[in-house]
Amino acid sequence: MNKENASKLWKIIQEAGDYLEGQLPVHIKHPKGRNPYAHVAICVKSKFNASYKDIPDEKLNEVLKYIEYLKQNPN
Repeated sequence: MNKENASKLWKIIQEAGDYLEGQLPVHIKHPKGRNPYAHVAICVKSKFNASYKDIPDEKLNEVLKYIEYLKQNPN
């Protein structure tokens, strides 16, 4: 992903983390609460098999839709 798109995507991941703050369900492995920023980044990495920086530019809209899905379906 080019630098401009990677920067834009990182900002959107941070905004999604802000949005999900306090909304993720309790998990036994996270007794002090879950990190919503890490959750979004890990979900993106898992779905696209690459770090957000390494996803092709052509998939940017698909990634944005997925992040929106994560916001609407916190788990």
